[in-house]
Amino acid sequence: MAAMPPGESSGEGGCWHARSVEEAVLGLGADPVAGLSDDEAAARLRRHGENRLPETPGKPALVRFVEQLVQPLVLVLIAAGTVTAFLGEWVDAGVIFGVVIVNAVIGYVQEGKAEAALAALAKSLAAETMVLRGGDRQRLGAHVLVPGDTVLLAAGDRVPADLRLVEAHGLQAMEASLTGESTAVEKHTGVLPQDTLLADRGNMAYAGTLVVSGQATGVVAATGLATETGRISRLIAAAPDLQTPLTRKMAAFSNWLLLVIGGLALLTFGVGLMRGEAPFDMFMAAVALAVGAIPEGLPAAVTITLAIGVARMAKRRAIIRKLPAVEALGSTTVICSDKTGTLTENEMTVRALWAGGDLHAVSGSGYAPEGVIGEKDFPPAIDGALRELLLAGVLCNDAGLSRREGRWQIAGDPTEGALLVVARKAGLDERTLQALFPRRDVLPFDSVVQYMATLHEIEGVPMVYAKGAVERLLPRCTTMLAADGRELPFDAATVERQAEALAAHGYRVLAFARRVGGDELSHAALATGLVFIGLVGMIDPPRPRAIGAVKACHAAGVRVKMITGDHAVTALAIARQLGIAGEGARVLTGRELAALDDAALAKAAHEVDVFARVEPEQKLRLVQALQRNGEVVAMTGDGVNDAPALKSADIGVAMGLAGTDVARESAAMVLTDDNFASIEAAVEEGRGVYDNLVKFITWTLPTNFGEGLVIVAAILAGATLPITPLQILWINMTTAVLLGLMLAFEPVEKGLMHRPPRPPQAPILDRLLIGRIVLVSVLLLLGAYGLFLNELRQGHTLAEARTVAVNVFVVVETCYLFNCRSLTRSFVAVGLFSNPWVWVGSGLMLGLQLLMTYLPAMNRVFGTAPIGVAEWVAIAACGLLAAMVVGVEKRWRGR
Repeated sequence: MAAMPPGESSGEGGCWHARSVEEAVLGLGADPVAGLSDDEAAARLRRHGENRLPETPGKPALVRFVEQLVQPLVLVLIAAGTVTAFLGEWVDAGVIFGVVIVNAVIGYVQEGKAEAALAALAKSLAAETMVLRGGDRQRLGAHVLVPGDTVLLAAGDRVPADLRLVEAHGLQAMEASLTGESTAVEKHTGVLPQDTLLADRGNMAYAGTLVVSGQATGVVAATGLATETGRISRLIAAAPDLQTPLTRKMAAFSNWLLLVIGGLALLTFGVGLMRGEAPFDMFMAAVALAVGAIPEGLPAAVTITLAIGVARMAKRRAIIRKLPAVEALGSTTVICSDKTGTLTENEMTVRALWAGGDLHAVSGSGYAPEGVIGEKDFPPAIDGALRELLLAGVLCNDAGLSRREGRWQIAGDPTEGALLVVARKAGLDERTLQALFPRRDVLPFDSVVQYMATLHEIEGVPMVYAKGAVERLLPRCTTMLAADGRELPFDAATVERQAEALAAHGYRVLAFARRVGGDELSHAALATGLVFIGLVGMIDPPRPRAIGAVKACHAAGVRVKMITGDHAVTALAIARQLGIAGEGARVLTGRELAALDDAALAKAAHEVDVFARVEPEQKLRLVQALQRNGEVVAMTGDGVNDAPALKSADIGVAMGLAGTDVARESAAMVLTDDNFASIEAAVEEGRGVYDNLVKFITWTLPTNFGEGLVIVAAILAGATLPITPLQILWINMTTAVLLGLMLAFEPVEKGLMHRPPRPPQAPILDRLLIGRIVLVSVLLLLGAYGLFLNELRQGHTLAEARTVAVNVFVVVETCYLFNCRSLTRSFVAVGLFSNPWVWVGSGLMLGLQLLMTYLPAMNRVFGTAPIGVAEWVAIAACGLLAAMVVGVEKRWRGR
């Protein structure tokens, strides 16, 4: 393989995992013994730039505010206000512009913060690292590293750049945030095939991952954007901000409404001119029609309803970062979930112990030492081979276990931490045992021999304990411990069968052995003559509540798919425990996905529920394939590798406790308890929010259409307008705030999670609701215009007649509000006082109408006048009649 210009080849294009140490050193122009000179490092820094990820600034505040003003309905209001001001109608124009500003401010304040995913990625790189420069060890800032630098790694270090390892001594790294691998990855210096998946590149150490044990030397192969973390940042930057189902539907609904309103306004203007009316009067009539037909309160109502949903979700441990995401969850048809840390605890847990020929199940999950070995009521005696197995797990161990801030945590390798936890469950404290049997020597884990060994003195006798891969320790054993601790001839076939059975459950299996006597600790001394102790099976277990949550999602018609970077056997085992996959289910690996074209991928995305060994780009492809299939996709995850898919999904859901900053900043929603079960609760709240939005729209549109019909009827009849533009704005804005917004507080209706998801293509309003809207609009036309004409016939003033018409609209809206508390059932069935805010809003609204009717100052501003008791009786009759008609219509359609 030809050498490349020193320091020029960096990033995935270099395929450094497929080159020998010598070729990599030559290709990168590195010197693992002395490191780069300061001059050469400075030259490369100028050439490659700093080892940072660029931050993308968010939208300026002014741009965010202007975006609130360019919605179609708002633009019509701005045009109407501008022309009205030009004609000298300053009060009308002032009110119109006031409505526009209020809507814009509400939208601006509630809009989520600008995306900060790339900035969070930059923070994930190490701050300082140990580097060889000019023959000296120096602690330098990670930002000055360049390709070809020599970096020294030790346990606890965060890898500062992508490194090709040239020396490795028991090095293990946690790469879950990058690859999804749930256990520490053993590192080596060998050569790998060029098509090796990212998660299997054991001779590389990647930026942002954490070293948990061992030491290593590596040469920098990539920095900044050229690293694997940088590649993910480019995917995040390239991913578009998708519109949620609600924003798409609201845009289509607004455009449709705009066409209808514009057509009616032009028709009104044209008909009036044809009848010989004055152009100014007809223009004001057209403005009145436009102002009346536009639901001015709709943008604010949508925003505030979503904001109330945000508050409700927060109580159920789901924090919303992007407002439309509230409703998007309710539309979800597929949840694509990462495994590690989302569906599982992300805490390795021993589930099985095999010693002396007996298999013992272990209960409990995670690092908390809660649970028992064997049956709760009939626990086995902790002696003989079983005690020796637990003792070996504690002594041949470099991890630590402690309780901090109410949570049990491990320091070191999660696999070793799990061994300490299971010992605690048996009543064996690692600190006591390590004090009684101190370590005299150690052979650190080595990726070549794949085991670790420690030397101790137990009751005056030297004792070596070894743990490691089954296939590496078994050939070294000649005897095995019986249950009572006696030594028997080694039965390799039985042990291998048991190891295979444990592995079939998705467990990571470790073998343990010992040697009594001998002060020498070396690989040669351990080549044969070991006593086999037993096997330990461990796994990152499912979260207990996740199983019920998956079942609830299936009952709600929402499919759950697992997309993980972990191994296929482990992923399928966990998926079966969770109920995601059945016995005959398939699992597709990243290598198989890479071979599929878009059509085959779309089919696989639909049919398969478990995907393993998946890389970041493939997670993104799967999400996009499901979206092309017409699905509304929620994606959950906690790692850097999840971030591009989180951003591209219809709703990204990140973990708040164990999740990376990158995942949290890329997501629209963050779970504060990292529990998949909280997603199911959030889906329920999301459906409730959408229901309440539909209730508001069903309630508000009859008012707007009714006002428009009244004006059109007056124009066609050549009569005076029954209501003025200013009175229309009063009706629309006050009722939207005091009546309509009360529907946002409606509790979730029963049976909501037993409905199938809404079809993504379904409009906001179905035929039934459109029919109801037309019915109530006609009732408003008949009531308001009929009483208006009746008042004029009885000799009342125009101001009094208009006051009656305005109050008809308000009272009918108030009565109809109770109908809209449920779109299918009687408001009595949902509970008269289950939403007390409806009563509060109705009382305040009627109080305002009394002020508008009888307060002289308001009479002057709005052109109203006091009316008598007879008028109020007629107005109340209109409201009650409308409520009764809608109630009968509900009952008739529900038969």
